[in-house]
Amino acid sequence: MAASVPMPQATGFPAEGRCSYYVEKKKRFCRMVVAAGKRFCGEHAGAAEEEDTRKRILCPLDPKHTVYEDQLAKHLKKCNSREKPKPDFFIQDINAGLKDETEIPEQLVPISSLSEEQLENLIKKLRKASEALQDALNDPKNGDSATKHLKQQASILGNIEKLKLLGPRRCFIEFGAGKGKLSHWVDIALKDAEKVHFILVEKVTTRFKVDGKHRKKNSVFERLQIDIQHLCLSKIPVLRERKLPVVGIGKHLCGVATDLALRCLVETYAASCEERNEEPLAKRIKNDKTEKEINTLAKEGNEKNVPEKWTPVAGIVIALCCHHRCDWRHYVGKEYFRALGLGAVEFHYFQRMSSWATCGMRKTSLEASTITAKRKDNQNDDSEEHDDGGYRITDDSTNSLPGLLTVEEKKKIGHLCKLLIDQGRIQYLQQKGFSPALQYYTDPLVSLENVLLTALPNHSSSPETTA
Repeated sequence: MAASVPMPQATGFPAEGRCSYYVEKKKRFCRMVVAAGKRFCGEHAGAAEEEDTRKRILCPLDPKHTVYEDQLAKHLKKCNSREKPKPDFFIQDINAGLKDETEIPEQLVPISSLSEEQLENLIKKLRKASEALQDALNDPKNGDSATKHLKQQASILGNIEKLKLLGPRRCFIEFGAGKGKLSHWVDIALKDAEKVHFILVEKVTTRFKVDGKHRKKNSVFERLQIDIQHLCLSKIPVLRERKLPVVGIGKHLCGVATDLALRCLVETYAASCEERNEEPLAKRIKNDKTEKEINTLAKEGNEKNVPEKWTPVAGIVIALCCHHRCDWRHYVGKEYFRALGLGAVEFHYFQRMSSWATCGMRKTSLEASTITAKRKDNQNDDSEEHDDGGYRITDDSTNSLPGLLTVEEKKKIGHLCKLLIDQGRIQYLQQKGFSPALQYYTDPLVSLENVLLTALPNHSSSPETTA
């Protein structure tokens, strides 16, 4: 690194206590805090004349930062990019599904490269496969929740309550938790319910988390930084030791993450609980509780919101999102597709075409700004929103399709693709012993991704019929 610091013309001075190195690419001074008596941060210390004898090199773990060559060994032990020990609940690809390379061709051309005949054949297959579907989403009863709850979080919460999943002695697992806002509102709705545990699953580090602000004695928040693909719930101490019924929740769980979460809940976790041949609940309680506590628990067990029978997964409530980011290997509805005479190739194109429901139309700049402004007026203040309002082109097919389809036809086809993919998830849950349903949960002006997937185990009391 150069021994002298490049200084711009008439750019002022670095802020007090900040590095004096001028970053030419960013046209500003480095903003890192410096040690007392120093002019430069550790990254740019090589620019100082008094330290120019020490050589800085790129970190072999992450070339985005540098380190003194004579301190490399020490740095590698504490570098944030080093591979950290895997927790017990990490099991490689446990929720990934089987990989069948023979079903997926090496190269699939973009939709824009398909001939008119090929595209027509795909759409015919889609419509034929969709004929058997009863689109419960169009039932007017499903609009009640959206009308009553104008905010997404409130609507999801209302559906959790309607399914009688709010109650004591539960573990709510929020997949793709982000800042943890959904769990935050569930916790508020639970009021003083006892022994409630929240596990927030997010694969990346998240800033401005809200779960750190909770101080209620009856609720415990635990955050796991892990990809859902590798998450084994049965290895998490609180679930292994306390046998809390799990409620899986998620707001805008992108594409493949929904399939991974479903498999994580109803396949790997539920199956592991059955294999362990759990003791009856009363026997487990008696081992650890006094007679008075047992009587209290028995009394509480008759309350409205306490399940009569313990189950590993008490319910699932997931707001679906981004079907164009689904993946055949991880998709839980393969069996459903195959029964319709469809496979990996059709799934690939339907998955891409699903974006037409929200992203397949181009608006003029005036139309886009006007409608976007209206949506923002109704939008819940949530930076974790995944849909893009339908105005940013995300599929290479939008401007290159043969002149077969109008904008409205493309929207309908996109919605059919989404419904077909979701129907595979519905069948999967049915086969795993659940009663699933799809419904609209909010107005499209609030979010274009406005479909909610819910499921209860078959032995539980049936939810209020909405379809």
